[in-house]
Amino acid sequence: MNSAMNTTTPLCLLFDCDGTLVDSEILLAEVMGEILPEFGLPFSARQYMDEFRGVRFHTIVQTLESRFQALEEGQFVQLEAGMRARMEARMRAELVAIPGMPDALEQLNSHPKAVVSNGPERKIRCALESTELGHHFASRLFSAYTLNVWKPDPELYLKAAAAMGYSPAACVVIDDAAVGVEAGLAAGMHVIHLNHFPNQEVTPTGAIGIHHASELPAAIARLSTTTPA
Repeated sequence: MNSAMNTTTPLCLLFDCDGTLVDSEILLAEVMGEILPEFGLPFSARQYMDEFRGVRFHTIVQTLESRFQALEEGQFVQLEAGMRARMEARMRAELVAIPGMPDALEQLNSHPKAVVSNGPERKIRCALESTELGHHFASRLFSAYTLNVWKPDPELYLKAAAAMGYSPAACVVIDDAAVGVEAGLAAGMHVIHLNHFPNQEVTPTGAIGIHHASELPAAIARLSTTTPA
């Protein structure tokens, strides 16, 4: 296993998907804002962006049930299936990459990369196909639904690092959401917080804050020179 960075072993980059690689968060917010009220759970797109960005769908529904009313037996399966179908249709029709991310990935082509997401693998693949970013990652996709562990639990990133053959110290987490940043820090990894809302969100101590994907290659280069061999 590669325990640290040196001249022949570049840092392993573990990318979140939604909001980090692809600009899907507003689409998901709108889909949830449409479908959750249909099942008696008041919700808005703004509420997702303010309170639940990056959080597991099941956790969001459980939180809303505790605030309002419980779903009837079998309704969650119907709700989730409807949400996934609507979201996939929106992604295939409208999804774009985060500005600056395609060029950043090209500049970072010497680094091993993987996608580590709280979303299902089908959604990850749909996102990468829709934005033509898939060739950067091949089959190196790690879904919380497949591994049965969700951010902010650091185990999701730890399992991805182990599968990639890297120790936590040799990995960099790139994530836009608080749950992902928390998971990466808890895993003992370098963390770059792609902070889209600097006037509203504070990058936690221990993480590196950037505001645009174009800043990513330089941030990785600085980590590469300061990580001991």
